[in-house]
Amino acid sequence: MKTRRQIIAGGAAAASVLLLGSAGAARAQQAGAKSETWDRGQLDHLLPTASHDRILIKASFQSRLEGTPTLDVAGTRITGRQTDLEGLTWGFDAGDLAPDKAYRLALYDGKNRTLSEPWDLRTLPAPDAAPSSLRLLVFTCAGGHDALGPIDGRTRFLPVATRIRLLRRGLSFNPQAVIANGDHVYWDLGASRASKRLGLSPEGIAYAGEFNPRLPVLGRENQAFLKKAAGPQIVPLYGTLCRSTPVFFLQDDHDYFDNDEADDNAVTFPPSHWMTGLARATQNMYFPEFLPDPFRPLGLPGASAADRPSGVSESFGTLRYGKLAEILLYDVRRSMTLSGPSAVFVDRDVEAWLVARMASRDVAHVVNIPSNPPGWSAAKWGEWYPDVVEDGALSLAKAKPYWQSGWLKQHDRLLAAMSGMAGRIPLVLSGDLHATAEGKIFRTGATSLERNPVIAALSGTLGTGDGGWPSVFRGIGALPSKVLEMEESLKPVEENGFAIVNFTPADLTIRYFKWKAGRDAVEAIDTLQPFKTTKLARNA
Repeated sequence: MKTRRQIIAGGAAAASVLLLGSAGAARAQQAGAKSETWDRGQLDHLLPTASHDRILIKASFQSRLEGTPTLDVAGTRITGRQTDLEGLTWGFDAGDLAPDKAYRLALYDGKNRTLSEPWDLRTLPAPDAAPSSLRLLVFTCAGGHDALGPIDGRTRFLPVATRIRLLRRGLSFNPQAVIANGDHVYWDLGASRASKRLGLSPEGIAYAGEFNPRLPVLGRENQAFLKKAAGPQIVPLYGTLCRSTPVFFLQDDHDYFDNDEADDNAVTFPPSHWMTGLARATQNMYFPEFLPDPFRPLGLPGASAADRPSGVSESFGTLRYGKLAEILLYDVRRSMTLSGPSAVFVDRDVEAWLVARMASRDVAHVVNIPSNPPGWSAAKWGEWYPDVVEDGALSLAKAKPYWQSGWLKQHDRLLAAMSGMAGRIPLVLSGDLHATAEGKIFRTGATSLERNPVIAALSGTLGTGDGGWPSVFRGIGALPSKVLEMEESLKPVEENGFAIVNFTPADLTIRYFKWKAGRDAVEAIDTLQPFKTTKLARNA
């Protein structure tokens, strides 16, 4: 039997081939569909976000640059902020911008040489503006590493080239923003079951080596591990495709390098110091935090950290689009507690912010997008619900080990606040469960929502392979929790896909897209059409 050291040594050659560096990223982008004509130059990837007055960009380059790079924003130079030890990943923060304006952007190295072709990026409308429409591309679980091949005869993830093709198709609808809801990275390290299939699998160890929790996350040894484990799941997928589309990235359990599992050997959340460190470092290098919003407190957990751009939030964000829509984005892992009846998924201050925004009257649509979905259960430990599997079905007859009753209490409070939004559509659009689904929740426990039933939806998953569907990994597909009175208009579909959400002042429309490996041709992605469309009108 080989030791871990022998596995690492024996896999070094394979790892060098599998590692998607700059050339590999470009090839993957081209394999995903037709090659771009835009010249990315020295860029490996670039992901921007925007508010009405600020732009934040995360970028990586093919090699170490000469001097500190700068971002030219309509003639104003913004100095880059180095986010790794080697000088390959950088952040750029441009403020004091005009709302709803397209800015010409260009990157330069320390010798004033261009690093890529210039491009445009538009800021969002001002909070008091009245835009007539908004279109969003929403998906979940886009992560996956091509170094981790099939297991037990099933693929763990879609190949990155196929995921690129799905992303390109979503972007072809010209959304004003992209919401990538959690699980950008799959490299679990502590969970009793999932880690053996991912970060602690022989392939995982051979590829990225071993993480040492006793050393600093940002030390050279652990950063090398992080770049191998996380970088190839993000950089080649997005490349520069989203350079002109603001992105909003939420993190979920796998982004903390673990699965939500609890048994007598390991309880994986709340995240340990090293899990939080890995999640923060991944975000710092590869995708933007949430920019400040005038209606979101600056002191929420994970916000206004001294080592980040001023006022940004790492776990709780807002996509505010004038008076038309306010999208509330929240990570349920960072601040969850295990305190029984008083336990929460999101900090009480976060809950107060969410409830206050739902009670406000200054915007037409308020939509909740948490990283963990209300509505359905797959009998996981770290979900809102107490359901367990018994005789192949969900059941409340037995207690779920380590589950906290306070989580459901917070769920009920949040759904009551959604239902209480008179004149609005109480939509909660989530990911995590590797499915596409839709339904109405009329009751949760003793709380009636019948006057304005909550619309629960699952957006579809970009990267899940055959072995990642709940029905395979957990032995049961997502089903409505037994604590709910719920009517499904679309039962969970375990296929890859995404959602396009359109807003107008009077209504919103969700178009759901799906594609299945082995059944559908890869080329069919390029002309993919919605298989279900739901139009929801605001209440009078």
